Amino acid sequence: MATENFDAYKLLGKIDSPSDLKALAAADLPLLAKEIRQYLSYRVRENGGHLSSNLGVVELTMAIHRVFSTPQDHVIFDVGHQSYVHKLITGRKAQFDTLRQAGGLSGFTKRAESEHDAFGAGHSSTAISAAIGMATADALNGSDAYTVAVVGDGALTGGLAYEGLNNCRSDLRLIIVINENEMSISPNTGGLSEHLSRIRSSKKYISAKAFTSRTLRALPLIGKPLYVLLRFIKKRVKRLVYQENLFEQMGLRYYGPLDGNDIEGLIASLSYAKQCGGNTVLHVKTQKGMGDSEAQASPDLYHGVAPQGKEPAAPTFSEYFGGALCRMAKDEPDLCAITAAMSYGTGLEPFRVAYSKRFFDVGIAEGHAVTFAAGLAAGGKLPVVALYSTFLQRAYDNVLHDAALQHLPLILAIDRAGFSAADGATHHGVYDVSLLSGIAGVRIFAPVTGEGIAASLNAARKRGGVCAIRYPSGAQNMALREAFYPMGVSEHDAPRVRVWESGSAPRATVVTHGRIADQALAAARALQAEGFSVRVLLCEYLAPYEELAAEVAPHLAGEATLFLEEEIRSGGFGENLASALKNHGTLHENYAIIAAENGFVTPTSGQTVWQAAGVDAEALCRTLRDLLKNKQ
Repeated sequence: MATENFDAYKLLGKIDSPSDLKALAAADLPLLAKEIRQYLSYRVRENGGHLSSNLGVVELTMAIHRVFSTPQDHVIFDVGHQSYVHKLITGRKAQFDTLRQAGGLSGFTKRAESEHDAFGAGHSSTAISAAIGMATADALNGSDAYTVAVVGDGALTGGLAYEGLNNCRSDLRLIIVINENEMSISPNTGGLSEHLSRIRSSKKYISAKAFTSRTLRALPLIGKPLYVLLRFIKKRVKRLVYQENLFEQMGLRYYGPLDGNDIEGLIASLSYAKQCGGNTVLHVKTQKGMGDSEAQASPDLYHGVAPQGKEPAAPTFSEYFGGALCRMAKDEPDLCAITAAMSYGTGLEPFRVAYSKRFFDVGIAEGHAVTFAAGLAAGGKLPVVALYSTFLQRAYDNVLHDAALQHLPLILAIDRAGFSAADGATHHGVYDVSLLSGIAGVRIFAPVTGEGIAASLNAARKRGGVCAIRYPSGAQNMALREAFYPMGVSEHDAPRVRVWESGSAPRATVVTHGRIADQALAAARALQAEGFSVRVLLCEYLAPYEELAAEVAPHLAGEATLFLEEEIRSGGFGENLASALKNHGTLHENYAIIAAENGFVTPTSGQTVWQAAGVDAEALCRTLRDLLKNKQ
């Protein structure tokens, strides 16, 4: 890709490091903020990514880099999706056109990408715990560095954030910035609280407070007692004027709420927090989507945007799921839907509108979502929990202990299953099959069409127990539909094993599931051109594997068998099904498993994520040729 051209930006073109930002005159900062917003609105629409949240934190990020000095000081962004401005300021501007591209900049903070990225994350609510850890390490090392955690208010719906707050030590050089852009998190709202916060963070107040402290302490005999008395009176008046909030009750110094888009006020407040020492919470209020009329009017819709011109014309799997669930709800009054702050992303928004009393958004709390659903199931309801695969990992214990162990009926709708080409390793949905395969009694469905999702939901409703339905992002692959699905398929048909072959007398069989079946088809057609036929079996349900083995066994043909999957190998589909087929007595020894050996796959420039993982059609062809050579 060509290096991005910033000639049209008077100030942004000059910013290549935090020191360049520090060197700017204060009067130039509003223009720089405007230029950053203009650039982000353009670039994020081109590449896709998180738009509204990054537009909201422009001044906040600039202020942090004016007051603190990374990488000596540590700045940790919760989730990391709101770090685009940080990346622009910290030397990655010239590569920003590669954002979310193979071999390019990550859409999240990433330690391997820059020394200015103190901690990487693609999941929410981790920043406070990580920041406490880094600040504690600095204290143990005798370092005078500061650690700043930038936490969105949505992250405070996750329990891990409170576990971190509960373990803050008073001697750390830690500043927690709570960025409120959607919801109220504190009773300290209104003009009086904001006015008092501004007074406390003004230079005159800081100077007066320091002068008073020095003067009183210097007075003989009565100085120190008088200082203590005045400090006590101040705290009592403060509590009478406005209620002490959660942070102060936990022993943290609290300031706010402040205007998070007022760069002058932010610089003053952050400077004051820095001087105070100890643990400080700075509560700021920012405007999501600021500077972009569309994103500001609809911040939820512009939270994550698809690359311009690449939006799928066909319905996505998420939309098929949402539609099928709404249809099911008409005949199933006990059906309830649960999401963890992702009603749009998981396709549940139509359900929320149509069945609001049976819809529950629990915030960014995946573990709670599953256990809450288990409670609904114990109360006689049929709960459906819709989560991204990568976020389901956080609820593993809840699935195992609270639902499966008690044989409760619960449906897991696992969205974004498989590799994430754009978001990268933090969002690869490649662990769910392995994790769920190890839990007794869990059924796993893997539909590849919209009708398949509806059929899986119907089957799960009838089966009972914990059932997982996993499907990828984006629209259905029409080539798979045409290759494997007969005409007239109904959404009420039971999930099954489907067969495709390139000719008579197949010499090998590929057993696979999910969208990676298109790689199996590509390999089979390539080998057909070389003179031998391959049979492809597409499994639309996986576990229980003994049950699947009984259906797969009659279709195994040829001299070799290859199991292909878009997940990690260990404990996954290939290993479990191969074991079940051996128990069934129908799998010969000439077989192989192609799967991701490493779930943290990062493609290089010009490489697909499937190539990087070694699960593409070319790798499949090589392995099949090797297997067939063994039989010659």
